[in-house]
Amino acid sequence: MAAGAKTVKTQGGASSYIQIQALAATVRRPNGRRGVLTVEVGLDVPDAKLRKEAELQLPRLRAAFVQTLQTYAAGMTPALPPNPDVLGAAMQRDADRILRQKGAKLLLGTMLIN
Repeated sequence: MAAGAKTVKTQGGASSYIQIQALAATVRRPNGRRGVLTVEVGLDVPDAKLRKEAELQLPRLRAAFVQTLQTYAAGMTPALPPNPDVLGAAMQRDADRILRQKGAKLLLGTMLIN
């Protein structure tokens, strides 16, 4: 690496990645007590124009993702883990609807029930 060259760090490791603050929803535990389902979410948006739109729409995207997560969590069967395929597909539909086009890929990270 040449002297004076700078390295650029981006959240998530790629310039097309948009990290979204962790989402949380209340769930019922097998013993009947309440728990919290926490999900890490991000978007991979390779198209620069769409990425800019996604960054502008982050509050709406986050609100839609939280609403979807809360609805999903309310219907979860206690003692069963969350299904990332179902939840991811629902959140992907939210992203496509809010951005008014496809091209942003939803990425799910850690899913934890506490």
